[in-house]
Amino acid sequence: METDFEQPPQVDLRTDRAHSARVYDYLLGGKTNFPADREVGDRVLADLPTARAGAAAARAVMHRMVRRLAEEHGIRQFLDVGTGIPTAPNLHEVVQAVDPACRVVYVDNDPIVLAHSRALLTSTPEGRTAYVEGDLRDPEKFLADPAVAATLDLTRPVALTLINIVHFLSDEAAHPPVRKLLDALPSGSFMALTAGTADNAPDQVPVGARRYAEAGIEVYARSHAEVERFFAGLELDDPGVVLVNRWHPEPGAADGEVSLYGGVGRKP
Repeated sequence: METDFEQPPQVDLRTDRAHSARVYDYLLGGKTNFPADREVGDRVLADLPTARAGAAAARAVMHRMVRRLAEEHGIRQFLDVGTGIPTAPNLHEVVQAVDPACRVVYVDNDPIVLAHSRALLTSTPEGRTAYVEGDLRDPEKFLADPAVAATLDLTRPVALTLINIVHFLSDEAAHPPVRKLLDALPSGSFMALTAGTADNAPDQVPVGARRYAEAGIEVYARSHAEVERFFAGLELDDPGVVLVNRWHPEPGAADGEVSLYGGVGRKP
């Protein structure tokens, strides 16, 4: 097992204001959140009662996506951008259960994630994990980090995972860096992406988004066609871009709708 930290780094978490990663943690029922985060979470839940189910569904579909990528498509390298607060099982634990030799690079620019990043570095001896401080909006910078080259072989297929991150960015801010990341990956690589939508709750989702905006967190809900645009030039894996609770659901799973699309695409 390789780690980069002997003790948790000292960072300013700015706990007096809500943070998207901590609000998400609160909606998941986690403990890495503060009163400002819980206040926003409660306001969102008051207007969008499915928000908690949506957070759980996003986490669950990430597990199903990366497991399928490892089991069905043979992917052994993963680049997870916008990692969020560690929540077991983490991505590397899911894929290393399929093959202990899987390698994962986690990327995030949130100080709360950095403070808990040791949980992301508990690789199997056969595999490897790394944590890189970086921002989706500046992919060239984190791709140049030595930890990426030390962990991933970018001449071989990589799965890029963008779970619950692009809906915090406008089209102008999100599409160029996503395309740059895909351009940096070889043929046979994949992208797994989820994005918020108001398609199935047009009255509730915009109000919930305003609750985030009131706390300084912009949220951009996208239509089905707008989410599909992220997969332009990729070969969509079955069943395409669908509500995440309908993406290869586990047997016996409830079909309660959530306001989140997800899909997986392969780079030809």
